[in-house]
Order: sequence, then structure tokens, then C-alpha cells
Amino acid sequence: MNLIKALAFLMIASLTTSCSKDDYKMGSEIDPYVRFHFLVKSDNTPLVYPAVNGSLVPQSSYVNNAIKTLKVPVALTASSLKDPVTVNFSTTSSTGNTDSFKINPVNELVFQGAKLTDTIFISFDKRWQDKQTITLKLENASNPLVHIGNLNTEAINDIFTITLGEIATTYTFPENQFIVKGEAGEKIDFKINFPNEFIPSEIENLSFFKFSNGFDYSLTHDEIGDNRNSINYHLTLLEDIQNDDVRYESKITLVNIPNYKATGNTTLRIVKPTKSPRDIYANPASKFYDLSNAFYLTYGEHWFDKSGTCAWQTFNAFTFPVVVTKDSENAILYSDKGTTSPNDDVYHDAFKIGFNVVTGTNTVNSFGLKRWFSNENNSAAISPGFNITSALEFFPENGNSKTQGSVLVIPQDITVGVNEDNTHSIAIEGEGTYKEISNGLFEISFELKLTNDKLFGGTVSTQYRIYNNRVYPKPAALNIDCPKEVTL
Repeated sequence: MNLIKALAFLMIASLTTSCSKDDYKMGSEIDPYVRFHFLVKSDNTPLVYPAVNGSLVPQSSYVNNAIKTLKVPVALTASSLKDPVTVNFSTTSSTGNTDSFKINPVNELVFQGAKLTDTIFISFDKRWQDKQTITLKLENASNPLVHIGNLNTEAINDIFTITLGEIATTYTFPENQFIVKGEAGEKIDFKINFPNEFIPSEIENLSFFKFSNGFDYSLTHDEIGDNRNSINYHLTLLEDIQNDDVRYESKITLVNIPNYKATGNTTLRIVKPTKSPRDIYANPASKFYDLSNAFYLTYGEHWFDKSGTCAWQTFNAFTFPVVVTKDSENAILYSDKGTTSPNDDVYHDAFKIGFNVVTGTNTVNSFGLKRWFSNENNSAAISPGFNITSALEFFPENGNSKTQGSVLVIPQDITVGVNEDNTHSIAIEGEGTYKEISNGLFEISFELKLTNDKLFGGTVSTQYRIYNNRVYPKPAALNIDCPKEVTL
């Protein structure tokens, strides 16, 4: 072989080696592919990591009605990567106007090691034009073995289209009541939640509240930073309200403002209740919950219309203690969690119980209230009033009886509705008694009053019985009128 032929052979061999597929090996025999992996839950909201749901099918499009940052996941199917892989994508807008949104990263995704998912974040700084669309398209990968899109022809998922629909911006109180000791200088912190986030420039100079004040206080809020989910407020009492025989109450109510609708809990009560001497070791609240049973229920009856006739109608609800801090006035130790450290101790209010779901975002049937309405929405976002987490307060006879006393329906405003555009704030209150009617069986007997001018023309009321066991004597029929179901 002459020198020229030898050099030519070496050059060919070198080129062949430099182009070897071994340099692109993914670490397995899997044919690697990358695609959009955007999953949508049954309520038409995106499934966001770390939540998982293997029954959902990746979507190729989505109608977005929220100004919160939209997260679009992109998944690479392969084993752990030998070397990092980058995938380029492009962005186009139907209007050509990209001022209303920002894309991060701009055009490149990175997969490496065991990290086989990356995310495109779409954030919004101002309101968009209705029906504008944003199209994301996976273009190419740094490793030529990575196929763009699914390995099929039916759902390739190499293109993802977002339609910017009508924006629904709402806000709400996560809590509807705070109890204060009534000392001058006392502070409480609360927040306003924006479920679909907010645009700072739209709310900077707006007032969210109307007030009905029973005592003096100051109100401040934190500066609006990067968090667009909520605004933190701080209330400071400016006077002592220490008369134990007087109930002090101030109400802060959300009002609708341009582009933002008050929904869910729209009224926050700050209350200094009347005070009576009570022995926490009477602990009547503990008779009505059992945290060792995650599905513990109390059982109730209320005097209500049944097909045109007044009758006792049954209901039940998951019942829980009211968790408080150690320094709360009526705190009683529930559990030290088996440790000597006081930092993990759990305290309950010895005189209060409430009703709530075990998990999830639906609602329980506190006080059988769902029977009062014909078309209620059972989502906690629309009807948070069905979950009354601090509902009943007990006052033992002589302050220390372990078998009987009086009971108060804790006055508060609850919200129920059909949808975000049709909700109602209802004031509830009431009082009665409780008693151990047989060994271990307690009965709560009380009147519940509901007030709303639009729904009831004022105040309506009826009688209730609640028991701590599913087996109880049926209450005797009453010779009084009863409420009827109303349409929200």
C-alpha cells in the first residue's frame, strides 16, 4: 500500500470512528423519544408535580383561564442518560403579540442523569386578548437517536397549543374567624388567597374591604413580592377589650373590585367571646371525636320539611377537634407523640368541635345543611361553609360537669353557592344543651338559626339533635313548623 492510499484509509477509519453510534448510546435498548406530557384533572386544572395519576392521558391542547404560571412538562423516555441531552423548542403566538406572557426557558430543555422531565414555564404579567393562542413545538434534540414525539401516528404530542380563554380572577379568605384575647397590642395574621393568582399592577391601589368594627385596631399588609398567590395582613388591637361578660366582634368583608370577584369565605370575624370559668379537664369536646378512627362520624337529626311534612331527617359528618397552641386559653394536651420534647406536643380546645373532610377538596354535611338547598355546589372552593371547622362550643354545668351543660353554635358567616358567580353568605348561630343520656352516649340538643335576606327573607331556624354514636333513640316528633328547601 503506497503512502497516499494509507493516509486515505486512516482518514476514512477516523471519520467512521468519530460518527459511531456508540457516542449516542442512551444506556439501554429503549428507543428514546421526547414529547409533551401535560395532564389535566377532572376539574379541568393541570396535574402538577409531585402529584401523579396514571389514568390520565397527555393532552395536546389546553384552554387556560388563570393568570398563574402555567407549567408544561416535557418527558424523555429513556434509561438514565450517559450524557446530557438538550431539546430545542419554538414558540409562536396567533396574534404575534408576546407582551402578555414570558417563556422560561426561552427555547431549550435539558435532560441529564435520572432527570428525564423538564418544564416550560409560561408566566403572565398582564391580561391577554381573549382567544389568543400560544403554540409550543419540539424541534430537535442534541442526540440524533432521540425521536421527537411519541413513537406512533395517533398522539405524537410534539406540539402543544394553549388557548388563552376568559380570565377568571377571584379572591377569598382561607379562614372565616379568629378569636382574640382582647389585649391592647395583640396581633393576628391573616391572608387573602388568590386561587388563580393576581397581576400586581391591577391591585396596587385598590381597597378590598368594607368594615363593621366593634373595637379599635390597625391593619397593615406585607409588600407585594414575587408571591402572587396571597397577600399577608397584620391586625393589631389598639384597645383593651377585657369585659368577660361582653362579646366583642369586628367584621372585615371582601368586596368585588374591577377584574376580581370575592368568592368562598368573604367575611372574616375577629371575636373576643364572653368568658366563663371552665375546667379544661371536663373536656366535653373529647366525647365527640376519635382521632384513632380516621372516619369517625357524629350522627344527627334535624326537624325539616320532607315531601310537604315536617319530620326528623338524618345526617352525619366527619367530626374533629379544634387544634390550638399550648398557650391557648382552653388548650388541653392531646398527645406528646411519645417524646420528651414539648415541641411536637398536640393540643386541642377542650370545649370546641368542628366538621370537615378527611382528605380532598370536597365538603361534609355539617348540620345537614346540604338538605337546605336544591342545587348546591359541593366543592370547598365554592361552598366552604359546608365544612365548619369550629362549629360548637360546650359550657359544662358549674364549669366542671363531665356529663352535661349548655352548648353554643359558634356565630359565624358561612358561604355556599352554585358557582363562582352565584354564592351566598349566611350568618349562623344558635344555642342549646348537651347531656349524657346513657352510658357513653351523649346528645346535643339545640336550635340553629340561619340568616340571609335573599334566601330566607331574614332568619329561619329549626331544632337539631347530634349524637356521638350511630345507635341512639329516635327523637320524639315536634309540634312546630319546619324550614323548606330553597334554591340558591
